[in-house]
Amino acid sequence: MLTAEEKQLIPQVWDTVCNKHDGLGAEALERMFFVYPPTKTYFPHFDLHQGSDQVHGHGKKVMAALSNAVKNLDNLSQALSELSNLHAYNLRVDPVNFKLLSQCIQVVLAVNMGKDYTPEVHAAFDKFLSAMSAVLAEKYR
Repeated sequence: MLTAEEKQLIPQVWDTVCNKHDGLGAEALERMFFVYPPTKTYFPHFDLHQGSDQVHGHGKKVMAALSNAVKNLDNLSQALSELSNLHAYNLRVDPVNFKLLSQCIQVVLAVNMGKDYTPEVHAAFDKFLSAMSAVLAEKYR
């Protein structure tokens, strides 16, 4: 459960980071595909090479979903319901992949934020991304 301070910190950081870096989603996906190669199985029709237009486009979708979640911190289940349904019933993505992508997003944030990626920011985003992963996986039960 996010604290009041974390609920203020996450949108502030998100606005700062997302407005500066258009390619964060693609960078996180590229990292996930490289570090966790089995995740590529869900994208057989994609060109998964670094800098691919398809990865960049999907990265934008990932960031849009994250932005939506950031705007709806108090109601993640409702905000992500459609996305959860899509992944559970249509795409049948193994829910462990949400955690893997969350880890990659954390690394990308740390790399891009540098010294501004404080322990407080890390903890807040860890809790947020864990909550988001849990919501995306809840339809699997």
